Amino acid sequence: MELLVASAVGVMTAAGIYLVLRLRTFPVILGMSLLTYAVNVFLFASGRLTVGAPPVLRDDMTVYTDPLPQALVLTAIVISFGMTAVVVMIGLGAFLGSDDDHVDDQPEEAETEEKA
Repeated sequence: MELLVASAVGVMTAAGIYLVLRLRTFPVILGMSLLTYAVNVFLFASGRLTVGAPPVLRDDMTVYTDPLPQALVLTAIVISFGMTAVVVMIGLGAFLGSDDDHVDDQPEEAETEEKA
């Protein structure tokens, strides 16, 4: 089980980094979302993966899960939703302002001079 979760976190992190390094707005947003999913799964798995155990320790319980990673993941989901909305609005504003969704620092005049 741990190997599967670790592999999933690794694949999501690698795909997220690949997408963040693209030069278009939409893949960057998807990459950031994948990175937040990878962090959420990592935080959730850090509380020991136990199936069917309660998150609160009682007197008669010997096996329980740690509730702190679950609370951290819930908080991270809310924060990542808000940050995704902010990034989408910034990307939409950049697209509407320049009619292009490239993510680069060079203005169009510099690109046309280099090609000539």
